[in-house]
Amino acid sequence: MTLAPYATQAAATRGRRFAEPPSALRSPFQRDRDRIIHCGAFRRLRNKTQVFVEFEGDFYRTRLTHSLEVAQIARTMSRTLQLDEDLTEAVALAHDLGHTCFGHCGEDALDAVMQPYGGFDHNDQTFRVLTLLEQRYPQFGGLNLSWETLEAIVKHNGPLLPEKPGKPVPPTIAAHNRDYDLALGQYCGLEGQVAALADDIAYNTHDIDDGVRAGMLALDAIAMLPIFGPLLKQVRDRYPAIIPEILIQEVVRQAIGAMVDDVLATTRANLARLKPRNADEVRAAGEPIVTGSAELRAHLKTFRSFLMAQMYRQPEVNRFNAKGERIVTELFGYYMANPDCLPREWHKIIVAYQGDAQQTFRARLIADYIAGMTDRYAVTAYQRAFSMEKFI
Repeated sequence: MTLAPYATQAAATRGRRFAEPPSALRSPFQRDRDRIIHCGAFRRLRNKTQVFVEFEGDFYRTRLTHSLEVAQIARTMSRTLQLDEDLTEAVALAHDLGHTCFGHCGEDALDAVMQPYGGFDHNDQTFRVLTLLEQRYPQFGGLNLSWETLEAIVKHNGPLLPEKPGKPVPPTIAAHNRDYDLALGQYCGLEGQVAALADDIAYNTHDIDDGVRAGMLALDAIAMLPIFGPLLKQVRDRYPAIIPEILIQEVVRQAIGAMVDDVLATTRANLARLKPRNADEVRAAGEPIVTGSAELRAHLKTFRSFLMAQMYRQPEVNRFNAKGERIVTELFGYYMANPDCLPREWHKIIVAYQGDAQQTFRARLIADYIAGMTDRYAVTAYQRAFSMEKFI
């Protein structure tokens, strides 16, 4: 497929921090996508919570299935806009690599215990995974992704500079940027912007789907929502005998299509207005180009408020969130007090460190270890640390 002039051009890549010979078979962005798919952090997403704890049911989405669904939506939009589909997919697949076990409650718990040591942010943790923690190559740490992939992952929600009150540039990103400028004051290319909108569309629609399947969201409540309500009526009128499981699936499918159509139409209008001639002009536009209409943006806020009130704060979810927070909090304290109980390879790093701020270094390493845990592994680690029923 011929790319549009405003797409990110693989042939014009700014390269990698550590120079590597090009591949004869794959573009730089294909290699980035493949490195992400093959890394350990990506595999662990299979057993990390999206909303419902992974082992509560086989049909609920995990971080892995969510990331795959984001990638599917993003690829569709990217291909239609004549963007680099491989770069879009790489960003979509990588965007949640830094999430902890137990979803957002795990992140909140880790951020709370890490406050004396600089806090914890899942976007910064994603960057740590990609540039430091994945150890797969003899020449460098991390995955050594292309400049364009890293900048899209870092800035998929917009520029990080100038810093805003209470929102400094996360520490790992800031340190990396001093040696390898990611243009933090600009927007990323269109591929990263597409991945960000695909994420919004995916988690709102699919969380509603999971909520209905879990019995937490009634179809009558869904009928009151914009987009979903009219679609629910249309599908029921067309298929009067449809069973609820297929009904919600059909409504979700059509809702995704409607939102994608809105984003594509709005983005085309933005492109016609701004007329970027290349990816650098996209970055310098001073505003995001891939956007939904004002109406869609309002609808997405409505969906988020609905899900927060009707599902995310329900007792069943709160109960598991409280357990997840306790596990993360107590494991952090346990390892800080007993670093020799960490796996040998992690403990060796602490022992070998001879730099300043040793407590901060220890805390960050322990945060890396806990953030990488799956739900199941965290439960097992907690039982090994605190249970007296078995010495395992």
